[in-house]
Amino acid sequence: MADNTYDAIVIGSGISGGWAAKELTEKGLKTIMLERGENIEHVKDYVNATKGPWEFPHRGGRTQEMIKTHPVLKRDYPLNEMNLNWWVDEQKSPYTEIKRFDWFRGYHVGGRSLLWGRQSYRWSDLAFEANARDGIAIDWPIRYKDIEPWYTYVEKFAGISGSKEGLQQLPDSHFLPAMEMNCVEKDVSARINDHYKAKRMIIGRTANITEPLPGRTNCQYRNKCWLGCPFGAYFSTQSSTLPAAMATKNLTLRPWSIVTKILYDKDTKKATGVEVLDAETNKTYQYFAKIIFLNASTFNSTWILMNSATDIWPDGLGSSSGELGHNIMDHHLGVGASGTVDGYDDKYYYGRRANGIYVPQYRNILGDKRDYLRGFGYQGGASREGWSRNVAEMNIGGDFKDALAEPGQWTMGMGGFGEILPYHENKITLDKNKKDAWGLNVLAFDAEWKDNEKKMRVDMQNDAVEMLQAAGVKNVKGHEGDGTIGRGIHEMGTARMGSDPKTSVLNKWNQVWDAPNVFVTDGSFMVSANCVNPSLTYMAMTARAVDHAVSELKKHNL
Repeated sequence: MADNTYDAIVIGSGISGGWAAKELTEKGLKTIMLERGENIEHVKDYVNATKGPWEFPHRGGRTQEMIKTHPVLKRDYPLNEMNLNWWVDEQKSPYTEIKRFDWFRGYHVGGRSLLWGRQSYRWSDLAFEANARDGIAIDWPIRYKDIEPWYTYVEKFAGISGSKEGLQQLPDSHFLPAMEMNCVEKDVSARINDHYKAKRMIIGRTANITEPLPGRTNCQYRNKCWLGCPFGAYFSTQSSTLPAAMATKNLTLRPWSIVTKILYDKDTKKATGVEVLDAETNKTYQYFAKIIFLNASTFNSTWILMNSATDIWPDGLGSSSGELGHNIMDHHLGVGASGTVDGYDDKYYYGRRANGIYVPQYRNILGDKRDYLRGFGYQGGASREGWSRNVAEMNIGGDFKDALAEPGQWTMGMGGFGEILPYHENKITLDKNKKDAWGLNVLAFDAEWKDNEKKMRVDMQNDAVEMLQAAGVKNVKGHEGDGTIGRGIHEMGTARMGSDPKTSVLNKWNQVWDAPNVFVTDGSFMVSANCVNPSLTYMAMTARAVDHAVSELKKHNL
C-alpha cells in the first residue's frame, strides 16, 4: 500500500470522526484520520486541568485584548483564559454573517468532544416522525427501530449515566448508575412531578461515567471537563475512541491537515480520495481510499462538499438536489426562570457534579397542542451561593469575610432548549470575496429563527416560572436572554438525509447520493432538530454507517 493510499479516510476527529476511526480500524481497514488543527494528547496536553482559579493571571476570565481579538467568542461563555487555544483563532478563520450567527468552533484533535456539555439523549419515534406528522421539510428515512441497537452499542462503550424513567418521548439508554440529585432538587422534582401527575423532572443523562470503564476512571466531581479530564471520566475522542483505534495498529493520525476537496471520478461516480492543504507548510497533498467518512463538523463538512466536484456540479458534490447548504438548525436557548429556596440551611452537596436536572419535552406530544410546532426541554439545577455572591458590594471587615466563608442561600434555576424548524431559507454559502489565513473562501451565514420559535419562547419562560412556583420556590423570576441561532452549539442540517435524491443530499445510510462511497455522519445529516442534545445520535449513526460501509465494501459495491 502506497504511503498516500488507505482503505478509508476519516475527515475530522471530533465525536463522530473519532467513532468512524474506531469502527473502521476495528473492522480491519487501514485508515488515515485528517484533522485540520493541532494534536492534543490525552492527559499530557491537559495543561490546565488541575489548576485552581488562583493559578490563572485573571482568575480564568477574559482580558480586553482577548475581547478585541475574539469578536464572536466574546458573545458567550467560551471566551476565557483557561482553554483559549482550544477555540478557533477568529483572525485566521473568519466567517461572514449575512444575519448574525454565533459559530463557536474547536479546530484540534478531538474537536468539541473535549468541550461539549456531555448531555446524552436518545431520540424517539415522536421526533423521527415529526416532520411527516407536521408536513415540514421532508420525512426522516429512518425510525427509532433502525437506530435503537446502535444507541445501545455506542452507549456501552461511551458510558452514559442516567436513570430509567420509561418515558415515551425520551427512550431509556443502556445506563451506568445515575448521578444523584441534591436535596433541593429531589424535593423540587417530587413536588413538580406530583403537581403535574407526570415525570416532569429527572436527573440529566450525561457521558460522565459513574463506574470505571477500561482505561477510564469514574467522574471525580471536579466539573472541569472542558479543560480535559486526566481521569478520562467523560467521553471524548482522546479518552475513548482514539485509544481504541490506535490499539488496532490500523490508524494513521495526521493533524494540521485542512481537507480542501474530495476528489471525484465522474466516470465511476465515486470519490477517489481527498486533497489536503498542510496548515503549517501550505503544501498540498493527496490521499486516496475506497471509502471516505466526512466528519469535519456540520458546516465544515458542507464547506468541503461545496468545494468538491465543481466541474460537474457548480455548487459542489452532493448539490444535485439543491439542498446542500440549506436547512440550518440549532437549539434556541437563553429562556427560563430561577428563584430561591427556603430552608435546607444545614444541607450541602458533595463535590461539583458535572451534570444537572432535565425536564423532557411535554408540549405538542401525547395529546398536548399549542399554537406552535414542536417543543422544548429544560436543563438546570439547585446550588448554594458561594463567596462571590457579594463580591460587588462595598462591605469590609472581618464579620463580612466570615459571612462569605459560609455557603449562601439555595437557588434553583432552569433554562430551556427549544427546537428550531428546518427552514430551507436558513443556509450557508461560500463567500467568494472573503478568505481565511490559507487563502480559502469562507462561509457566509444567512439564518434566523422565526415566529414559531418566538411563540415557543413565551411558553419556555412562563412554564419555567409556573413549575418553580408550583414547587414552592420563592422569588421566582423568568428571564429571556440572547437566543441567537448558533449559541446552542448544536448546529445541524445543510446536508440532510432522505429517501429521495431530488430532495436530500444523503441516503438513509448517510451516503452522498452523488458519490455513494462518501459517508457524512456529523450534524450535517440531520433532517430535524428535536429539542435534545444531538451528539449521542451522531455516535449511533456513525457506527451504523460504518457497519453498512464495510459490508458494502466486502460485497464490492463500493
